[in-house]
Amino acid sequence: MYINYSGICPSPMSDFLEYMLSVKGKSEKTVSEYFLDLRTFYRFLVLRFKLSSKTEVFDNIDIFLVSIEVLKKIKIMDLHAFIAFVDRERNNSNRTKARKIACLRSFFKYLYSIVKIIPENPALDLETPKKNSRLPVALTLDESKSVLSSISGPNEKRDFAIITLFLNCGLRLSELISINIDKIKGDTLTVVGKGNKERTIYLNDACVEAVEEYLQVRPKPKPGHENALFISNRKTRFTQRGVQHMVDKYLNKAGLSGKHYSPHKLRHTAATLMYQYGHVDIRTLQEILGHESVSTTQIYTHINKDQLRDAVKHNPLNK
Repeated sequence: MYINYSGICPSPMSDFLEYMLSVKGKSEKTVSEYFLDLRTFYRFLVLRFKLSSKTEVFDNIDIFLVSIEVLKKIKIMDLHAFIAFVDRERNNSNRTKARKIACLRSFFKYLYSIVKIIPENPALDLETPKKNSRLPVALTLDESKSVLSSISGPNEKRDFAIITLFLNCGLRLSELISINIDKIKGDTLTVVGKGNKERTIYLNDACVEAVEEYLQVRPKPKPGHENALFISNRKTRFTQRGVQHMVDKYLNKAGLSGKHYSPHKLRHTAATLMYQYGHVDIRTLQEILGHESVSTTQIYTHINKDQLRDAVKHNPLNK
């Protein structure tokens, strides 16, 4: 849903957000996160520069009090103070702080280099905190088979096709629900990923068979939804919430509830299984998952404990 940022935040913040959407091609979700991060930053500026005499709850501070003149005065120490504030007062993790810093860098680059309304870029030397190392949560091969075996009911063909695509192709949830029938050509599927970038997914035999069997029983959709691959019980394109609820149902049936699994964890599972069993190289996996940077893909190159134990056992001196 389109958000009119000029109505909820001041210029040049609103101009920056529109620029990121229309010129840089960022997704609405990404720009929404930029807005939330900048709103927190603006509220911090109201406190730091004492722009209001009122004593208000932080989340009620009026961001329209921050003018262009205030933005012109910002130095790198103000940005350091903001990061310290969200660290101590808002309990932000290193990962969240890194996201806020990336947002500030983009914002001040826009103000300085694109629209040229500030005399210098205070975020030029702003450092990013080291992100906490976090391994992806994924189902094992046996757990994946259990989920597929648990699928039944009136929507069995549809649900089986969805989970098969998740576990074999590593699709994002947003990519899966946006699939159109005319984007499937034999064993290839074109999806729209982050930043509205198209990429081609190659379907294996299990995916091709699951989709073909679903298409044989796919209900006739309502007008406007004819091209959607996955149709809900309301005869409209299946929603993110609907898919999440469906995945949770089968995770529960497979005895995997309470383990923080989700559709995104099914994407992690596909990537982990491909890396561990398919012996794909990191660049190939990056292409399959649609990651912009290979550093994002490298989380899947961890070696599990069984592999470590097995490697030691196979040392030729283990006699």
